[in-house]
Amino acid sequence: MSENLANKIAAGEVVERCSSIVKELVENSIDANATNIVINLFKGGLDKIQVIDDGDGMDANDAHMAFLRHATSKLIHDDDLFFINTMGFRGEALPSIASVSEIEMQTSNGMDSSYIHIKGGEFLEERSGDLRQGTNISVTNLFYNTPARLKYLKAENTELYNVVNLVEKLALAHPNIKFTLTNNDKILIKTSGSDNLLKTIHEIYGLNVSNKMLEFKASDNDFDIYGYICKPEILKSNRNDLNTFVNDRVVKNVEINRAINDAYYTYKPEGKYPVVVLKINTDPTLVDVNIHPTKQDIKLSKINDLYELIYKTIKDVLYNNLLIPNAMRDKSVNIIKDDVIKDIVANMVKSEEKVNVQTELDFVVEENDDAKLELKTSDDALINKEMKSLVLYPVGLALGTYIIAENDEGIYLIDQHAAQERVNYERYMKALRERNVAITTLLIPIKIELSTSEFTLLKENMEVLSSRGFQLEEFGVNTFLVKAHPTWVLEGHEEESIRKIIDLVLTCKDKFDPVKFNESMAITLACKMSIKANYRISPSEQEELLKELVVCDNPYNCPHGRPTIIKFSIYDLERMFKRVMN
Repeated sequence: MSENLANKIAAGEVVERCSSIVKELVENSIDANATNIVINLFKGGLDKIQVIDDGDGMDANDAHMAFLRHATSKLIHDDDLFFINTMGFRGEALPSIASVSEIEMQTSNGMDSSYIHIKGGEFLEERSGDLRQGTNISVTNLFYNTPARLKYLKAENTELYNVVNLVEKLALAHPNIKFTLTNNDKILIKTSGSDNLLKTIHEIYGLNVSNKMLEFKASDNDFDIYGYICKPEILKSNRNDLNTFVNDRVVKNVEINRAINDAYYTYKPEGKYPVVVLKINTDPTLVDVNIHPTKQDIKLSKINDLYELIYKTIKDVLYNNLLIPNAMRDKSVNIIKDDVIKDIVANMVKSEEKVNVQTELDFVVEENDDAKLELKTSDDALINKEMKSLVLYPVGLALGTYIIAENDEGIYLIDQHAAQERVNYERYMKALRERNVAITTLLIPIKIELSTSEFTLLKENMEVLSSRGFQLEEFGVNTFLVKAHPTWVLEGHEEESIRKIIDLVLTCKDKFDPVKFNESMAITLACKMSIKANYRISPSEQEELLKELVVCDNPYNCPHGRPTIIKFSIYDLERMFKRVMN
């Protein structure tokens, strides 16, 4: 196999689309210690991709060697594979790209310079270039000589979306680097390189998201984690905004995502995901990045320890912050990343200001003004003590569903079903954690009839029920008698509750997890035993429910993640009625 053919085969793994080329070139710029990286696209990268940086640059010899397969200065010895501190290390990307495109590169280390022109892997021209520090590399005619791969390139808008998404993540991974992304000479992304992560989040997502981010920081013996998570009121429909970085490398890892998602359990609905920027620093020996050509899919040693650290840290941050959403959002700042992307895809980006929005709140991001981005991270950490001391006075019930309450700060709307669901859920979970289970013996046992398969399965899993205070015995064909149950089963709803719990046991089959089972049981019972919508409760019942809600560990969401309480501040109300005009 010729070297040129080998490069084309490698290109199928390394270079799949325009974003793959941008990733490899930008990561080379990062490894070259660049502080300013400009990515210029034409037709979403289909016509041309240009990356300009102010990094270390190369002399003429290194510039030529860079296009030879497996030529790299980032690894010297075999053992260096266990201590990878650079974005690239295989020496495959540049020769792979060059073999399926046309490349022009000008680079200089400040003392020596080189200009190289390559097409289809063949050197067409090599000469001296100018002495501007850094590297300027352009890629055109992508896949011109491999039609099979050319046809798999997507439409311009799709390729552009993938590049925008990639550059956003790279900017979040490296807030100390100034990134600029243009398409057809229109600026889409511009970050300041201020090394302020929250400021970079603002530059990527806008004020509406950055203003609702909570900072976290934690360490153990092997991992340091740092970053920002969003309040539960800012949720997305996919995992794309779970931004995770290991040693500043953009990664995708199922266990890390699971830790984040589990930490938000009951703070969000199923199928919704938070905006998270998580930076993980660890010893390179604990990370294997050499399992996939893109180096985004990684393996981590001690993943269970990392899971616990992430889970506990995020859970504590959510618990220790006041998370009541404000009902009124200034529409001029309600511009989030999804809207920006839709504008890009629709080719509606008219100017840089479309992305870098200036609102009537005069939130202007200056080049070096980091103080303006201290967006209530530490000051907002009022801890649940503030919520537990919150006094709400019910003044009415709207639509038979929403309790209207007030205090000195404004008006609150509380979903009575979601609120009682949260109260009941925490009550059940507390009871299920008790080691000594108090039981109630039934004067008249409850008869439960099942199918043959259900009877057999339940008989195999009787320990699940008996350990939780349920006493069952066989009674005839495919029938059990329930003679006792735990005291936490709601009076008057015993049979309904027991049947639902048995249904849960039957769905578990051989994959029984006691923790998840307890949570599922608590959620199911809490929902079914709570006040329904369109049911009018008395003022005294409203008051009692509010007192129980505010002392919950998580009073902000029902167990399914829906909000329980929303606030209209006095300022919001006065603004709505034009009592204040700013």
